[in-house]
Amino acid sequence: MSSSASSPPPRLISDELWALVEPLIPPRKPAVHGRTGRPRTSDRDVLEGIAFVLSTGIGWAKLPVELGYGSGWTCWRRMHEWAEAGVFDRLHVAVLNQLGERGELDWSRASLDSVSVRAKGGELTGPNPTDRGKAGSEYHLLVDATGLPLNVAVSGANRHHSMLVEPILDSMPAIRRGGRGHPRRRPVKLHADKGSDDPRVRRYLRRRGITARIARIGRDSSARLGRHRWVVERTLGWLLSYKRLALRYDRSAVTITALARLAVTLICARRLSTN
Repeated sequence: MSSSASSPPPRLISDELWALVEPLIPPRKPAVHGRTGRPRTSDRDVLEGIAFVLSTGIGWAKLPVELGYGSGWTCWRRMHEWAEAGVFDRLHVAVLNQLGERGELDWSRASLDSVSVRAKGGELTGPNPTDRGKAGSEYHLLVDATGLPLNVAVSGANRHHSMLVEPILDSMPAIRRGGRGHPRRRPVKLHADKGSDDPRVRRYLRRRGITARIARIGRDSSARLGRHRWVVERTLGWLLSYKRLALRYDRSAVTITALARLAVTLICARRLSTN
């Protein structure tokens, strides 16, 4: 076997990202009756395994043990533990805080869009009206002016996009900024397509002090507003490059939301690595 064939896969979790996630991982529970069993796979290796499944789309049961990530069951189980402890949500916030302190986030405008994918059933799915009613899920993505993902949500494909505008903005945490500026959680303007053209959405944005840049059905051209919204379409493409999200096999809401959150965090972390 050649050395290239036997070499380990590239690291998906950078040292800088691991330094942010390590303090967020809850301590290991004490062993029952003092028994430890086989050596425990390190948390970093498990996180690498989760990212590997997310990136390649390989099934959990098919994750090769020889890669050093532990078994697929170990990765899946620990991912659930971390998701229920809020690790992935807090990691995304930690990365956004780092970017904010470096002046990398542009709050002058944000864009919101969604994309539907086929699903094998399970929670947060529904009949997709654009895919002959087949089961599907929808990823709703909020990005800043440069396309960095600020928030993500998962819903059934049959849930109207406008229904996610309020939840995705209301759940935004306060993100630190460089200098002496106060933390921010809302953009100055919000760009969205005609799927968000709803009086309820416009009233909500006014109450939050956000200027609506939403194409009006039957009146405005989506192309005119699209000169700013292309960044979210590009980021949706990055999101679907994680093959475990492009065709949804995971049936539980905990799993799919954790994977979606990890994907947007990895997208943000690229900016950390480049700087």
